[in-house]
Amino acid sequence: MRRPDASFVSYGRLPRENPPLGNVEVAPDLAVEVVSPHDLYSELHTKVREYLAAGVRLVWVIDPQDRSAVTYGPDGAGTFLTEEGLLVGGDVLPGFACRLGDVLPKQA
Repeated sequence: MRRPDASFVSYGRLPRENPPLGNVEVAPDLAVEVVSPHDLYSELHTKVREYLAAGVRLVWVIDPQDRSAVTYGPDGAGTFLTEEGLLVGGDVLPGFACRLGDVLPKQA
């Protein structure tokens, strides 16, 4: 069982369309991992592979230190974004688009 830093599950995919108490036993539609200073690339890569294998349709790996992100679709292909790039929801979050820099901590 993995627990991403943030996730989204569409309402219609929840059991009986009610938010469960405790752990959700359905793969999210979107999983977000925020890179911490102690994270290893190999561990993050393993998490992404496991999310996609479990049926997650969109994975965002956000690196606040590098001010970048990589987004992954179901085919496992990654798209690199700088802070000027757009995080888009695709068919998981239709109409959602946000500049990566807008979700990163402000620089001093």
